[in-house]
Amino acid sequence: MNAANKLTLARISLVPILMLFMYLDNLWTRILALLIFTVAAVTDIYDGAIARKQHKITTLGIFLDPLADKLLMSAAFISFVGLRELHVPAWMVIVITSREFIITGLRSIAMAQNIVISASKTGKLKTTSQVVSVITLMVVLITNSALWNFSGIRPIYFLASSGITYVAGWCLVKLPYWLMLATTLLTVYSGVTYLIEHKDLLKEK
Repeated sequence: MNAANKLTLARISLVPILMLFMYLDNLWTRILALLIFTVAAVTDIYDGAIARKQHKITTLGIFLDPLADKLLMSAAFISFVGLRELHVPAWMVIVITSREFIITGLRSIAMAQNIVISASKTGKLKTTSQVVSVITLMVVLITNSALWNFSGIRPIYFLASSGITYVAGWCLVKLPYWLMLATTLLTVYSGVTYLIEHKDLLKEK
């Protein structure tokens, strides 16, 4: 097995650890969860670069790389649903994960016909928005835990203030919902563009 595929498998192995630390739900495990997600995101950049540099793009790698991405992102988003402080509705996560399954199915159909569906600009933008959303929401969780642990303050109280304090409260209380909504809409748009562009693959033959 080449180095790129080993990195991809390492990324997949981090998924249950990420889920565990998110489930434990305290300041230190949230910090560790952010570190794990960041490391996994970095390996996503390097495994593809290594495969291309070494000219070792394999069928296994083509299968594992998008799978690892979807497992990692789904694990993070699903973990957010159970946290009241983030106000992330389950329907958003369902829409996001459904899009991933649908496009994965589309890629499988294309692969069966020896057609490669390359990542589009909207697809790359979707991925970037998801990574930014996950990291931002994890930072919000860490900040919330730090405020509670060291001062006994809940961010929602900041909304009763004004100025910078209100802005900080809005970012910690309201921003997660709106950021997730934007990510959900962009994810849907990306999925629709893929389906329209490759609609011929869905025709009965």
